[in-house]
Amino acid sequence: MVATAATSAFFAVASPPPESAGKSSGNLGGSLPTSVDARGIKSNSTSSGKLRVKASAQAPSKVNGTKVGIKTDNDLISSPPPRTFINTLPDWSMFLAAITTVFLAAEKQWMMIDWKPKRPDMLSDPFGLGRIVQDGLVFSQNFSIRSYEIGADRTASIETLMNHLQETALNHVKSAGLLGEGFGSTPEMSKKNLIWVVSKMQVLVDRYPTWGDVVQVDTWVAASGKNGMRRDWLVRDSKTGDILTRASSLWVMMNKETRRLAKIPDEVRTEIGGYFVDSPPIVEEDGRKLPKLDDNTADYIRTGLSPRWSDLDVNQHVNNVKYIGWILESAPLPILESHELASLTLEYRRECRRDSVVQSLTSVLGNGVGDMSNSGFVECQHLLRFEGGAEIVKGRTEWRPKYANSIGSVGQLPAEST
Repeated sequence: MVATAATSAFFAVASPPPESAGKSSGNLGGSLPTSVDARGIKSNSTSSGKLRVKASAQAPSKVNGTKVGIKTDNDLISSPPPRTFINTLPDWSMFLAAITTVFLAAEKQWMMIDWKPKRPDMLSDPFGLGRIVQDGLVFSQNFSIRSYEIGADRTASIETLMNHLQETALNHVKSAGLLGEGFGSTPEMSKKNLIWVVSKMQVLVDRYPTWGDVVQVDTWVAASGKNGMRRDWLVRDSKTGDILTRASSLWVMMNKETRRLAKIPDEVRTEIGGYFVDSPPIVEEDGRKLPKLDDNTADYIRTGLSPRWSDLDVNQHVNNVKYIGWILESAPLPILESHELASLTLEYRRECRRDSVVQSLTSVLGNGVGDMSNSGFVECQHLLRFEGGAEIVKGRTEWRPKYANSIGSVGQLPAEST
């Protein structure tokens, strides 16, 4: 009874009609109300529409030291609490939260616009977007060597360097405003279903960067014969300026639908001709003929290699960098452990598709693996072929003992006056 009386002091309770007050049913709540008024307050159809509280209800005059009003017929709503300094203050929490949000957003935008290196060894191009320099003829981009890009020797892998070369080539085309719908194709090339394919690649590595190093990659293009293009790269340590890698490549056009080589149309030549640099290759072309390997001449053979979905590019053939990984699959382990790759020459014969199964063949020239400790540099011949025997890539690699001196002098960037 005390609990009921205390509850009635806080919440208005509708009294039952007189005719049912003396009746007691077996249900705890009694009979259900027959109607619900528009305000959502339950009432009987015979009720006068007002809430009533018995005047004789025994309710405490104070709860926790605070006076409590009792609702009657003439006083349906209890009096509000007295106004004090605390309950008259406005709620500032939402206002302060809005001010904080605006301030943080403005600070973030200001830092991005006014970003400057705090140390001289930090990236000059913090977002890695690259830039066109030397009168629009050279594209330059910085890369930070990540922990997942280094190998067992704690240096960047050859695949990492090749990915940097490929990335700068595409960004060069994009920054020059020549990127069409295809992967590296110009607008005119896209109209004619033409794409660029690499036919030859030469790479010379003086030194491999390590984790945390920042490298600067410069690239430019030049004409190669009547229907080809040459692209060169120069990789340097952005902090010291030391040259790390040089690379030169030859490219030809292919029809995307027929997969046949094509001549450069005049419209495409007009698009790209203004970006050609008149300079010799940064890597002198290796004119030595690559011998053909077979089961009898190869020292090591790795079979059953097949591309994964992640190895394919947007043209649905295996990315060029993947070929290097397959070549090294058949390289003897003693060479990988005691030597590092100093130079690489690749000649591309055919493209590799998703369902292809590839074999990797390697032969070691000279004294062989057994006399590597006395031979210093080691040269290997390589071949990637389909299981049916058709050639995909022919290659030559040169290896130097680890921690040896650099392999010699290197070329320079094209002159700005070119």
